[in-house]
Amino acid sequence: MKLLLHTCCAPCSVYCVESLRAEGIEPVSFWYNPNIHPYQEYKARRNTLKDYAASIGLSLIVREDYGLRPFVRAVAADIDHRCTYCYAVRMAETARYAAEHGFTHISTTLLVSPYQNHEGIVAAGERFAKEYGVAFLYRDFRVGFREGQTKARALGLYMQKYCGCVFSEEDRYAKQIRRDRENSQ
Repeated sequence: MKLLLHTCCAPCSVYCVESLRAEGIEPVSFWYNPNIHPYQEYKARRNTLKDYAASIGLSLIVREDYGLRPFVRAVAADIDHRCTYCYAVRMAETARYAAEHGFTHISTTLLVSPYQNHEGIVAAGERFAKEYGVAFLYRDFRVGFREGQTKARALGLYMQKYCGCVFSEEDRYAKQIRRDRENSQ
């Protein structure tokens, strides 16, 4: 098996990589996240992953694509369902790259988060794996989410505060925004 592991960030990769290696699977990490905004956040997550991958001897492929404008154009008409697009664009590019570079399987560290739409991620992974002629390796990594986050903190990895897109950052502050609005009236 030659696995290309879409990687959203270093902290989410900790448990995923450890558990795959425990199974005898050596993944190749694939950074492709045009959904992450603003640019300083994108850069912090990418650079943390580069450093972490080097520290554990993990092969990493970085596909640079800071895509604020294309992302916003794609989700603007239906911001509440933006995650469907987000999963699809990342899984499609992962499967395309895998097929073109001799990988047999794809998966994603997104499967570790209990905050993501797990079924939506799996559906996108399976859809694009099939479309590009590779297999989708499913693992429910959520069981190790807390363990992975604890290890990431102990390693001093940059720990982001929101999923990635500018709208998820807005969601992060929703209660504060509501309180501020109420207090100003």
